[in-house]
Amino acid sequence: MSADQALQLVSQLLWTSFLISGPILGATLVVGLLISAFQVVTQIQETSLSYVPKLAVAAIVIVVSASWMLGRVTGFAASLFRSIANMN
Repeated sequence: MSADQALQLVSQLLWTSFLISGPILGATLVVGLLISAFQVVTQIQETSLSYVPKLAVAAIVIVVSASWMLGRVTGFAASLFRSIANMN
């Protein structure tokens, strides 16, 4: 395996992981900001108020986009196995 092939695989790995984790992180970020703004306005400093909605939103995003995520990971794994078969 040459250095170019290794860098290509690492690049594909990082891009795939970014695409898979992006929706979950983005949704929890938005919910966290909304909850933080609500806490500042109402001066309620309850820690469970920030964790429970973020966990619920993360679970909903995972359930809704699980098939798409699995397809991306499966596609990456298939391309990885094809590239292993073509190595010198």
